Amino acid sequence: MSAFINGLRFDTLRGDLFGGITAAVVALPLALAFGVASGAGAIAGLYGAIFVGFFAALFGGTPAQVSGPTGPMTVVMTGVVMQFAHDPALAFTVVMMGGILQMMFGALGLGRYVTYVPTPVVSGFMSGIGAIIIILEIAPLLGVAGGQEGVLATLAALPRVIAATNPAAAGLGALTLALVVLWPKAWGKIVPAALVALVVGTLIARFALPGAPVIGAIPTGFPQPHLPSVDLGVLPSMIASALMLGLLGSIDSLLTSLVADTLTRVPHKSDRELLGQGLGNVIAGLFGGIPGAGATMRTVINIRAGGRTPLSGALHALVLLALVLGLAPLAEGVPHAVLAGILLKVGWDIIDWPYLRRLRQAPRDGVVTMVVVLVLTVAVDLITAVAVGIIVKSLLAARAMAPYQLDRIRVVSGEDDAGGLALGQSEQALLARAGSAIALVHLSGPFSFCSANDMIRRSLRLGGTRVVVFDLTEVPMIDTSVALALGQMIGETRESGARVVIAGMGGAGTETLAALGVLDSVTPADLVQTRRTALERALALVEEKNTPGNPDGENPNRQKTREK
Repeated sequence: MSAFINGLRFDTLRGDLFGGITAAVVALPLALAFGVASGAGAIAGLYGAIFVGFFAALFGGTPAQVSGPTGPMTVVMTGVVMQFAHDPALAFTVVMMGGILQMMFGALGLGRYVTYVPTPVVSGFMSGIGAIIIILEIAPLLGVAGGQEGVLATLAALPRVIAATNPAAAGLGALTLALVVLWPKAWGKIVPAALVALVVGTLIARFALPGAPVIGAIPTGFPQPHLPSVDLGVLPSMIASALMLGLLGSIDSLLTSLVADTLTRVPHKSDRELLGQGLGNVIAGLFGGIPGAGATMRTVINIRAGGRTPLSGALHALVLLALVLGLAPLAEGVPHAVLAGILLKVGWDIIDWPYLRRLRQAPRDGVVTMVVVLVLTVAVDLITAVAVGIIVKSLLAARAMAPYQLDRIRVVSGEDDAGGLALGQSEQALLARAGSAIALVHLSGPFSFCSANDMIRRSLRLGGTRVVVFDLTEVPMIDTSVALALGQMIGETRESGARVVIAGMGGAGTETLAALGVLDSVTPADLVQTRRTALERALALVEEKNTPGNPDGENPNRQKTREK
């Protein structure tokens, strides 16, 4: 059984029981709130928590993770529901498509790449998501129906919202916020603050402040499946939205998996986690649930309560299912303002305050990246924000890395000091014997596109020598940009009348050079493995008194004889 369910064991059954039940208690108000916030309805939030939570637990790769609707996924789903409001079936088909994409990511082994997303990018989009949740929940907190025009339009409408405030709802919202913020942490280990706020706010609304808008009727019973629906006219938009859900769900889940690894000391399986999350989202969409991902807060609560295996996450989903089957009427009187108050605290907690507090001391490139991603997340969309953020961070990092890579290039000849380059006695003797006739261009360490353009400029200083030796023996990696830059350097060297010898053949970097045809212009005899062999070959060419630029390395008299 453990071969099919990652991390399944039964020696922590008691902890899994407590962890699953505790996580379900925390998940209930959040699932209701996320369902309402998405525009799909409270029951859609519960269905999402049930199906994603159950299948991601059993088939995922992080044993102690609890999955369900999250703030980032809800923000995207809100846009999807708005976009396909004319046909809700299309919105849930997008959820299924996003799940299929996640499964494809897992099958292709892309899970491990989430660790390559720069921290400022993650910080920016998480803070942006927190800001979006806060902005969107201000209207429900004040008892005013929220608009469907997006974040910027909601901000513009705030004066109208404030003027139309419902006093009863605003009072309930303020009370909810006070409870979730001020509830003692020690008490929270026994009863979660969100559950206390949900119950207290609902009771006050029922008996003291009946004027606040409430959720209303919630369907009961097991959900009925809905077949996927596709409209060819909006298919490109559906694919784009599905890609957004798939990418964000993958990043969100795997970041939570890293948190779980830290707490449990048990490494997760990234690709399997994506398969489980994708399967959960496919089934959630099939039954009218909103999408989900690994939920950090619920996962931490589960682990602290003793949950260690997939049984805790599956149990959390089964507890929520029992509530849906028999206790849904109890949630119908929950005020929107109470849910908004809970979500405001969630949004506040999602914002990366530790990074924001360090903005003055943090490196400038990271701050720029974080701010760009945050602004684009709020003003445009998450995928654009993350894509632009990664590009910006990569370019800034490339600019910072270029000087370090260029410092690993040494150009020496027999008349120069070795410039810190460790040469053997025989290599030094060969260079000294050649004098200025041989130039050794030594590269060490990995080289990337960061230094490509400046490397080409270095070739301008290689003129006046008879043979140039490019030493790649200490280069473990060369990317396409650097390979083409080396090709240009080799070409300019040959045009100046000098021969080219390359040392380091057989290394990882030379595979790229060969694949791009960079070595095609070099005589095969001039492609050698070691630096000493390359210097011996260069000295032999010099002593043969080659004609500069002679591609065959032959004596000029022999060349003339052959022409006759």
